[in-house]
Amino acid sequence: MFAVRGIVTNAVKSTSRAAHTLPELPYAYEALEPVINRDIMCLHHSKHHQTYITNLNAAEEKLKAALSKGDISTAISLEPALRFNGGGHLNHSIFWQNLSPQSSQPSEALKKAIDCSFGGVQQLKDQLSASSIGVQGSGWGWLGYCSKSGSLKIATCGNQDPLQATTGLIPLLGIDVWEHAYYLQYKNVRADYVKAIFDVINWKDVSERFEKAKGC
Repeated sequence: MFAVRGIVTNAVKSTSRAAHTLPELPYAYEALEPVINRDIMCLHHSKHHQTYITNLNAAEEKLKAALSKGDISTAISLEPALRFNGGGHLNHSIFWQNLSPQSSQPSEALKKAIDCSFGGVQQLKDQLSASSIGVQGSGWGWLGYCSKSGSLKIATCGNQDPLQATTGLIPLLGIDVWEHAYYLQYKNVRADYVKAIFDVINWKDVSERFEKAKGC
């Protein structure tokens, strides 16, 4: 119920805003090679992410029309489309920023929090990898911030369910384990993809998200 209410509320607010658009990547499609090749990045960004945005805009237009008519039944029926496509847009918008061809390390503050919650950066990687690899079907592995406890937590979400609307955790780092994120290069060996992706994690972005989350 928490997830449904949050997503529909956000969708209602968005009906007065401009349509969602595909965010530009802060690097070239080939910049993350050899970890993620150009073909995957091009398809993932320009086709898959764009599809979520197109379908989200369409669902929001339908929601706006339904609410203008007082058609609550139709508005409620749109929740799955809003959750799936809205989540896909939110998740991927974070994912692209979480990656970088430039090597980086967690900030001192984030490293301290990682040490406290997991015992060290390598332990975090091991636990996040295991959770991400273990997602059944399609979904995401996440490092999130719990504002109630002030600690870092690992969670997984199925399909495109967004972390915060689903669990209450503020997303810091996401690993997309849908097959379209890796299959062209890694085939069905998800574990190899998850292991490799840590070589292109943008810890500067993750650290900035952590600082912002602490202030919420």
